[in-house]
Amino acid sequence: MMSLEGPFIAAVIARLVDPKFNLAAYGVAFSFALIIEAPVIMMMTASTSLVKDYTTLKKLRQFTWILNAVITVLMLVLVIPRLFFFLTIDLIGLPEYIAHLTHGATLILLPWPAAIGFRRFYQGVLIRKRATRRVAFGTLIRLFSMGSTALLLYYYTQLPGVYIGTAALSAGVTMEAISTRIMVHSILRSMRLAHSQDEGPGLSFKGISRFYYPLALTSMLTLGVHPLITFFIGKSNMAIESLAVLPVVHSFVFLFRGVGLSFQEVAITLLGENEQQDRVIYRFATMLGLLLSGGLIFAAVTPISGIWFSQVAALSPQLASLTIIPLFVMGVFPATTVLISMQRAALVKAGNTQPITMATVIEVLVIIVALYINIIHLNAIGVNAAVTAYVAGRLAANSYLFFKTRTA
Repeated sequence: MMSLEGPFIAAVIARLVDPKFNLAAYGVAFSFALIIEAPVIMMMTASTSLVKDYTTLKKLRQFTWILNAVITVLMLVLVIPRLFFFLTIDLIGLPEYIAHLTHGATLILLPWPAAIGFRRFYQGVLIRKRATRRVAFGTLIRLFSMGSTALLLYYYTQLPGVYIGTAALSAGVTMEAISTRIMVHSILRSMRLAHSQDEGPGLSFKGISRFYYPLALTSMLTLGVHPLITFFIGKSNMAIESLAVLPVVHSFVFLFRGVGLSFQEVAITLLGENEQQDRVIYRFATMLGLLLSGGLIFAAVTPISGIWFSQVAALSPQLASLTIIPLFVMGVFPATTVLISMQRAALVKAGNTQPITMATVIEVLVIIVALYINIIHLNAIGVNAAVTAYVAGRLAANSYLFFKTRTA
């Protein structure tokens, strides 16, 4: 359901004034928000794995609040005008008009990172207690809040498209965080009532940090690559067009790979009970990956993608023509997403999170090298270079983890 968010926002922006500039600003602002939220993105994995009783819940909750405070301060530092315009105009090379649109959009996204950390912590508790329907219901609330905010601003204001899109994102994730806290209340209450003084020492901040640091570093490296890609695209052939098209392509691909991302917490919860059940999970992951990549490739080779980008996403003919090659290149990405979710889950379940970080380091390095070669030496169109780098990096990470997960 979350994968519907990106296409909807992009479609709204594309129907307003200056769609190319606003889509480009949206892509840059969103990449900044992603890198700031990176330290908390794995909080759902941590709470799914570590919250065993009320004592461990309290300690991890305190850790989450501290982390949320830190990333909010970082977001406030980022939007200081002198620093922000140095990054966007001097470093990335954005035109001044797009840089100012991006600054306003990033300001609107200020609540985003902390809301993500808050709701992912409690979603992990829901998953741990097998209350996954409540997670889905929270996402419905997010989509409704996001959609209604976007439509109200679209029809009743004259705001630039990028401001409408980011306001909708902030409203959606804030309402999801609030609703998730309400839905987890009964579980927290039962854990508190079941709390016993004999539960043991529980978690320490040192123990949480040792477990969480590799996961946080993994997400920081993964999401931190987005500003790097933005930087390289800013130096590429057809830079503004590529910055406008990339978030639209990315959101369409996410319709297929989003399910694979969700599989990580499922595997962490279900793996390890017995060998027969593990085999069922492995077979399910294989079928899921093939089905998702098959669906994306089918969409790419049929008129579905053309209808989507031209009519649903409302891209101009010039921008829509730039989506053809990236979509074919990204065909394998949903399958690689399921695979890396399975690999990471096996390592988290085994308590060995270090290889996850190393795999991400390899992935990021391959992405950077591929971008440098494609853009600086081959003068490739920016969006084509970006998706090629994404796929190359992910395949390298999958290959490394293949050997590491055999012992896990």
